[in-house]
Amino acid sequence: MAPPWLDVLDETIGACVTHRRPDLEARLREKRAQQLDPKLRVLVVGESKQGKSQLVNALLNAPVCAVGDDITTTVPTFVQHADTPSAALVRNASARGSIFHTPTERIAVPIEQVTKQATAQSQHVVRAEIGIPRALLDSGLVLIDTPGVGDTRSAHTASTFATLMQADAVLLVSDATGELTAAEMTLLKKVMEACPNVTVVVTKIDLVPSWRNVVERNKALLARAGVPAKLIPVSSALRLRAAKTGDQRLNTESGFPELLACVQRDIVASADLLARRAVAVVASSALTQLVTPLREELTAHDSSRTVATISTLQEAQRRVDELRRRSARWQNVLNDEMADLISDVEYDLRDRTRKILREVDKTYDEADPAIGWDKFEQWLEDNLNEAATTNFAWLMERAEWVAAKVAKNFPVYREDLIPGSVLPDDLLEPVSKLEKPKIEPFSISQKLFTGLRGSYGGVLMFGLVTSLAGMPLINVISLGAGALFGGKSILDESDQRLKRRQAAAKAAAQRHVDDFFVKFSKDVRDSARHIQRSLRNHFSTLAEELQETLLESARSAKRAVQDDQTERERRLREGRKELDKLVTLYKRVQQLGGPAMELTA
Repeated sequence: MAPPWLDVLDETIGACVTHRRPDLEARLREKRAQQLDPKLRVLVVGESKQGKSQLVNALLNAPVCAVGDDITTTVPTFVQHADTPSAALVRNASARGSIFHTPTERIAVPIEQVTKQATAQSQHVVRAEIGIPRALLDSGLVLIDTPGVGDTRSAHTASTFATLMQADAVLLVSDATGELTAAEMTLLKKVMEACPNVTVVVTKIDLVPSWRNVVERNKALLARAGVPAKLIPVSSALRLRAAKTGDQRLNTESGFPELLACVQRDIVASADLLARRAVAVVASSALTQLVTPLREELTAHDSSRTVATISTLQEAQRRVDELRRRSARWQNVLNDEMADLISDVEYDLRDRTRKILREVDKTYDEADPAIGWDKFEQWLEDNLNEAATTNFAWLMERAEWVAAKVAKNFPVYREDLIPGSVLPDDLLEPVSKLEKPKIEPFSISQKLFTGLRGSYGGVLMFGLVTSLAGMPLINVISLGAGALFGGKSILDESDQRLKRRQAAAKAAAQRHVDDFFVKFSKDVRDSARHIQRSLRNHFSTLAEELQETLLESARSAKRAVQDDQTERERRLREGRKELDKLVTLYKRVQQLGGPAMELTA
């Protein structure tokens, strides 16, 4: 015979399907499958370092979960009955990542290494499974050790709460070093929302002489918070020592006989009650989530709907007026920003060309244009092209910024208000090539003629002086002086010719850069004007379209007022009928043993 809660749960699932809540449907179906499983899952939860793993070990009198300051549980660890000790790590490729879905891989590991390997592979492992032969687990009881809640590794905390959704009962662990913290009370309430069968276990009483005071304060906290959870103080260390030595008095002092009796009486022997409570909680939560939006919808379907429609009409008219008022504003913004843009771009181009000319002057203060002119010409063209590219890129960047600023002056700003490309492909034309300056050659014959002309004065001058001493006009001294004067004339003429070549090269570069600036600055101004016209046309079209859209919205609002009354009455009838069904179902859920909650139509 099917349990009484199964029909109620199936009807709740059907209600979730009817109201198109696949998330709630999936949760309830998972709860249904879990409740039909004969196993009883007892979740051990709590903050880190509270003694959860040691509690599991003490309950089973076996070191199944590794403990220590440097060891922590990183994945849920399932401890269940097995004829022989075994352990495995389970992987799951399900998109939902539920720890109860069919695993795709199960890897056997040594039982003493299961915690260490689970930690090393925690990103890929869904859960760890340990099987041991214990009478406590014979009835289908499964103890689940979980990662500490509040761990900074959010994935571990998430795995704990994912496991909580499938628990039949929960042992919430808090040590006796202090009373339940605000975070633990919040955790306790959240646990009870998913599983009402909760027992609070206070551990490490052997380390705190005043543990009884802590227990009493915890009971008072639970009473003030209205949490009907049983509280049991235990010492895992005393339990394990008593089991090792066979000391019954020490075992009684550990508190574990009371805890084991609670597990047997309130969990193992009360499987049907646990199932009904769990179903009541999850079904009540689902029905509440179905009723709340339905009730809000019914409340909203009154005369306020018509008022809202009229308000929509008035708002549409207001937005039309606002659009007209802002039309003048965005046009002023466009004109002002484009004027500033043209000025800034032209100044930037002038500054870049001046830097190039200063580099040309610096180069030809020393270099000879007759040597390496082709390399210089390529350098100049490359720098002018770079200046043009950078300047034009800045123009386009600023133009996009202007378009965005203009778009923000519309009543409703959207990214699609900004136009795409606003420039034609053939707007810029190349500049003529650099004209090579005339370079005067200084041939050997010219050098010889210049040297003879310079040496003539030296021979004549020193010849006359040496003739006073009785020497002939042409002698060794006058000839040497002539050679010196001739060499100096050649050097002077070479320097003069070099300076003329440098001046000619600078002048040619200056003319070419000026031609480039005149041509490219005009292109930039033309581009800016083209951008301005394109933006003006684009935004004018958008303004007209937006105005037409708003007017159409106003007309639609008028039509909606006429259709609203009939639709509202129909939906009110259907909604009230559905609400009555959900309230009736909720009352049946309450009878299963769920929390008392008022839910009326």
